[in-house]
Amino acid sequence: MKKAILHTLIASSLALLAHQSFAADNVELRMSWWGGNGRHQQTLKAIEDFQKANPNITVKAEYTGWDGHLARLTTQIAGNTEPDVMQTNWNWLPIFSKNGDGFYDLNKQKGVIDLAQFEQKELNNTTVDGKLNGIPISVTARVFYYNTDTWAKAGLEYPKTWDELLNAGKVFKEKLGTQYYPVIMEHQDTLALLNSYMVQKYGIPAIDVKTQKFAYTDAQWADFFGMYKKLVDSHVMPDLKYYASFGKSNMYEMKPWITGEWAGTYMWNSTITKYSDNLQPPAKLTLGNYPMLPGAKDAGLFFKPAQMLSIGKSSKHPKEAAMLINFLLNSKEGVQALGLERGVPLSKAAVAQLRSDGVIKDDSNAVAGLNQALTLPHEIGVSPYFDDPQIVALFGDTIQSIDYGQKTVDEASKYFQRQSERILKRAMK
Repeated sequence: MKKAILHTLIASSLALLAHQSFAADNVELRMSWWGGNGRHQQTLKAIEDFQKANPNITVKAEYTGWDGHLARLTTQIAGNTEPDVMQTNWNWLPIFSKNGDGFYDLNKQKGVIDLAQFEQKELNNTTVDGKLNGIPISVTARVFYYNTDTWAKAGLEYPKTWDELLNAGKVFKEKLGTQYYPVIMEHQDTLALLNSYMVQKYGIPAIDVKTQKFAYTDAQWADFFGMYKKLVDSHVMPDLKYYASFGKSNMYEMKPWITGEWAGTYMWNSTITKYSDNLQPPAKLTLGNYPMLPGAKDAGLFFKPAQMLSIGKSSKHPKEAAMLINFLLNSKEGVQALGLERGVPLSKAAVAQLRSDGVIKDDSNAVAGLNQALTLPHEIGVSPYFDDPQIVALFGDTIQSIDYGQKTVDEASKYFQRQSERILKRAMK
């Protein structure tokens, strides 16, 4: 009887050990990202290749468009149910990880992730209080791209100054018609462009980190929103009321963009293919000049990590998550699968691989845009708080009030100044 009980206990223990061994050897990871269909398909292919190389690891893909992605991730992080690997934004660091504890410290996996493939200055941009919160995939800047066919019809060279940009709007209207515009921009792109104008003119960053306030005087705020009104009134770009008439969709999917009536954009070099791919042949996009004010010493570029890959602080499998990140960013298979979908990679191994494959070409829009940004003076940096989602949304609401005639430029300036300082005070405390 005792022997039978002993045998039963031994059998149960062995079964339990076998189950534990299986659970330890077979890991399921979750990975989330946002983007368009191209990004989805290329990332899924990279994940498939990773699983083939690591048959004991299964990766569950969680991908969406941009709308609602941050709200969803905020809920997950608050409930400690965030994915193991996440595509994250640089400006989310102050939101989720003020002290560096919001994401897993990737320095702990430096034996798994080949950090030597990245310049230390780039890793410093995604480090908070000594903790590496994300691996920057690429760096990106907003620059100007133009539809070659439409600008040829207008008979204009690409603007080199702000005055030439303003004049282009008048020429487009008179020569091509009221439905033609030199550029179109989402409100967040317009915010970045106005920041560029202010840096060029005044030589100061928008946000004073020490005082935790915007650095502009009342007169400078009036100039800020006055330039927006001038761009709209000069027919350089449509106002928000006009955009709204086309419904809620991506601008690059709207008919006026496809047919060339909207003849340019101020866009991240890392995502410009979404716009160029939707043009009606034979039209194509080409890199334009960067408008500068006379005597400006800094272009006022919004230069930042395009996206990062981070590990959730709640992940139970940080080593395997780090293996996935290293595969995506540094391995031949991962790099080839992702290509330039997330911009020109920062990984030295990735750059060497894509150059060897002929994917990275200096005359491509993504690479040419990055090269232009690197040659422009850009010593005055942009605080991640400037790109805070609440600040961006407030700016959108403010220019909408101008476009719909609800506020004058002066009223809008005072409103934005007052509301934005409240947001900054809460965000930076």
